[in-house]
Amino acid sequence: MGSIFFYVNFMKYLITSESVSEGHPDKMCDQISDAILDACLEQDPDSRVACETLATTGTVIVSGEITTKAKVNYTDIVRNTVNEIGYNEVEACYNWDDIWVHLLINTQSPDIAMWVNTGWAWDQWIMYGFATNETKDLMPLSISLAHRLIRKLEEVRHNNILEYLLPDAKAQVTIEFENHKPKRVDTIVISNQHREKVSLEKLQKDILEVVIKPVVWDLLDENTILHINPTGRFVIGGPKGDCGLTGRKIIVDTYGWLGRHWGWAFSWKDPSKVDRSWAYIARYVAKNIVASWICERCEVQLWYAIWVAEPVSIYVDTFGTSNIPTEDIVKTIRENFDLTPDGIIKTLDLKKPIYRKTAKWGHFGRDDVSWEKIDMKDVFEKLKK
Repeated sequence: MGSIFFYVNFMKYLITSESVSEGHPDKMCDQISDAILDACLEQDPDSRVACETLATTGTVIVSGEITTKAKVNYTDIVRNTVNEIGYNEVEACYNWDDIWVHLLINTQSPDIAMWVNTGWAWDQWIMYGFATNETKDLMPLSISLAHRLIRKLEEVRHNNILEYLLPDAKAQVTIEFENHKPKRVDTIVISNQHREKVSLEKLQKDILEVVIKPVVWDLLDENTILHINPTGRFVIGGPKGDCGLTGRKIIVDTYGWLGRHWGWAFSWKDPSKVDRSWAYIARYVAKNIVASWICERCEVQLWYAIWVAEPVSIYVDTFGTSNIPTEDIVKTIRENFDLTPDGIIKTLDLKKPIYRKTAKWGHFGRDDVSWEKIDMKDVFEKLKK
């Protein structure tokens, strides 16, 4: 009989995640849609909003269904959002006061409203939440660092520390794992739109010193690979360089490929749209499970059937990092969380105008939204006794 060798505890592998800036054309569209949502909710918390945005050279198109008592100037919201992002000069290739805004907005279908108003699930959905103890915010390290690099890029741009940076940017971080633990940063890729006048050499040196080192210094080593504006020139960016569309950065918005996602976008939808609110509650549950230290990683799947308020099934995967029976974790979830559509909205207080800020730097791993609270970890801590 031959020998069997298990190498799983000695595995080395790489995980990569990306983030994009507020000036990336897709993310700009997300922010426009969520800025419209916030404006409606601020006046009418029961607003129904499904508002998609497309941006291309000289143009923003807003389309969808909005039913609200709010009085909102959609064109002003579009222009103000574009201006605040930083598209307000010729060199940025896109100017807030010189774009054509086209509105194609109807009200919500009464057939859909009839289903949503019942408080029951109006369609069948499978949503996921994920958490890991790799970082303090219980997010995967690769996506957490990518978001932090983008935040830093935007900070130095808005504060004119690197005055030649323009709004469009991307960051990608690759983490080397050993024994399923993050060990080091293997590769960082940053591409940032810039003014014509700056040299590539200066841009690369400045971003390394002012952006990369302050964010990830403790994880860099002599073998870390850095690609800073690897194509060299990045002057034409934003919607002039690439058409933007709401909902195209769903992995940036979630877990950076480390946790599964059902595939639906968040930005442009009010909280009655369960593909947004249920993803938030799934993250809330998963985060509290990991925060209780009964496991190191956790994924929660919620499956809902049409015309049924409670989830038909709850699936929990702790990836072999817990000795608590899965059925006990699921039982604890069912006993302590209201997972009906109305219950989720109440638990997380989702009718407030809080959404535009979520349209950049990811919807998870932040400290300014209700679904990131860890106020329910004690119900899982009891399982350790």
